[in-house]
Amino acid sequence: MNERLNGEGIPRDTLPWALTQRRLVLRARSIDKCLLCCAPNVNEAGICEVCYTLLRPEEQGLAERWLAGVGP
Repeated sequence: MNERLNGEGIPRDTLPWALTQRRLVLRARSIDKCLLCCAPNVNEAGICEVCYTLLRPEEQGLAERWLAGVGP
């Protein structure tokens, strides 16, 4: 079963894959919508502050690469 925080966002189980896709992250940043919940004010990983605090360790490691400017 796919866990979604919002019906418009990507399924939670695909977030690790999405964080390796430059095109998806850059799109989320350009439209300023969180990959998971579609809230505004996303960080360099395309994730809002609330969702960022809820990331699992694997997801956080991938997001931190974006925050450090390394990318996928």
